[in-house]
Amino acid sequence: MNNKQTNNKQMNNKQTWQRILGYTGKYKSTAIASVGCAILTVLASLVGPFFIGRVVDQMIGVDAVEFGTITKLLIILAIVYGVGSFFGWLLYSLTNRIAYQTVFDMRRALFAKINQLPLTFHDSHPHGDSISRFVNDMDAVSDGLLQGFSTLLTGIITITGAIGLMLYISPMMTLVVLLSAPVSFFAARFITMRTQQMFREQAKVLGGLNGYVEEMIGGQKVVQAFHYEDRSYAQFTAKNEALYQAGIKAQFYGSLSNPTTRLVNNITFSVIAMIGSVVVILGKISVGELSSFLIYSNLFAKPFNEITGVITQLQSATASAQRIFALLDLSPEQPDAPDAVEMKHSQGTIMFDHVKFAYDPERPLITDFSLLVKPGTRIAIVGQTGAGKTTLVNLLMRFYEVNHGVIAIDGVDIQSITRDSLRRNFGMVLQDTWLFAGSIRDNIAYGKPEATDEEVIAAAKATHAHSFIKRLPDGYHTLISGSGGSLSQGQEQLLTIARVMLVDPPMLILDEATSSIDTRTEIRIQKAFQKMIAGRTSFVIAHRLSTIREADLILFMADGDIIESGSHEELLARDGYYSRLFNSQFAAV
Repeated sequence: MNNKQTNNKQMNNKQTWQRILGYTGKYKSTAIASVGCAILTVLASLVGPFFIGRVVDQMIGVDAVEFGTITKLLIILAIVYGVGSFFGWLLYSLTNRIAYQTVFDMRRALFAKINQLPLTFHDSHPHGDSISRFVNDMDAVSDGLLQGFSTLLTGIITITGAIGLMLYISPMMTLVVLLSAPVSFFAARFITMRTQQMFREQAKVLGGLNGYVEEMIGGQKVVQAFHYEDRSYAQFTAKNEALYQAGIKAQFYGSLSNPTTRLVNNITFSVIAMIGSVVVILGKISVGELSSFLIYSNLFAKPFNEITGVITQLQSATASAQRIFALLDLSPEQPDAPDAVEMKHSQGTIMFDHVKFAYDPERPLITDFSLLVKPGTRIAIVGQTGAGKTTLVNLLMRFYEVNHGVIAIDGVDIQSITRDSLRRNFGMVLQDTWLFAGSIRDNIAYGKPEATDEEVIAAAKATHAHSFIKRLPDGYHTLISGSGGSLSQGQEQLLTIARVMLVDPPMLILDEATSSIDTRTEIRIQKAFQKMIAGRTSFVIAHRLSTIREADLILFMADGDIIESGSHEELLARDGYYSRLFNSQFAAV
């Protein structure tokens, strides 16, 4: 992962746009149509000045104006510019389509990549920064494509056509115009090369700000409970100020390119006007031809002005695209082995054989863990925070891979089992509830969308969620937000438990599954769990020891190792770590 990420940081602007254009390649027919519209639009803008010069030449002096000819020429001009306007509108529509389809594909690829990345990425990157890449960075790329594509397309054709027509009128004056082009180009290049890094920094700071805002909004209850409002506001102000400074600096220096090129072009226009006046006096060209030439010189300079005008957007798009590609280039989760097997229905035999694991290589967590779990065994895991309880679950589900040793299910190494089939054999209820925006029914049926209404209701009744669901305005069809809306945390957790009960997996993992539920409801759910786990292998992680008394085997973990194991009564009789922890929770006050 790190190698690819490092390589992406070295990606230059050319490589970045080559990759962006790679996404547009599938829309060749639209691109070809855009080129055709651009040619017709530019041809109309180039033909127009020719007729304008003819009109000027028809006004020789007082009482010497050919009104008939002028009228005909004006009608032709109206038609030419009308056609040009129509194809200009069509060009804008087609470039819009290309830009939005390209970003649509990039956003879809990015979302697919997010689902392929290992859990280590999500644990180590702020969610707000990832969201910023989906929204802000994609919008910047879209704006850059929309402005840049049409501007560059029409600009190249306009420059080529204007040069040809200026050479036809006056090669000498054309030379003066052409000499100004390198000055404009190098002035703009000098500025843009020094502002690209500023736009990268702006995109980075914006991602950090989005991450902070997402954290503060998501934890608003905690913020207010600990009177953190003033400090969070101060920190937000500092980050917002950093974004303001980065944005001001990037936009200011980026905006210098357009006025600079306009200054060069205006000076050139003035010089051409003076030279042209002399040439007209000498009788080399007519006044109308001078008028046409001046318009062509403006048309020649216009693309340079427009390109430098959108350079700021192009730079922002480039910086944002590099952030998107940086994520796309990360190594995905280690793929399943080519010969990986599908686990249809596990019998529930689980073996940990000398497992070693560390999130940080410098700080080992699990040093030598071995355990054999027979089918249908209910395992309770207890211990202090950081003892490695949840880590075992992460390894069992292959959210993380073991550094050494083997975890086997039914005698098969889990690394030889496809992840999808492995995880389908587990039902998992976490302390942190997760619901999505939709109906209550859809949330319960998340793991089994084909479930009937009767099955959904049966699962809800088993977790004692049916009664509160029926009291909601639309019952099971009540819509909730991703945060649960008006539901209490306990009600949210009941829905996640019902979700697992509906799937009815052969093995269960309950990580503080009833921590947010009142004692009376917890007793009811424990009875429901007893029915559900009958004959199934299950792992229960709990701090409230009252929930694990009936476990077949209790493991007391510390520093990633099992230091005590046995039934509830056996561990109490030993008067060891578990006994002291149990007595501390139930000692008389």
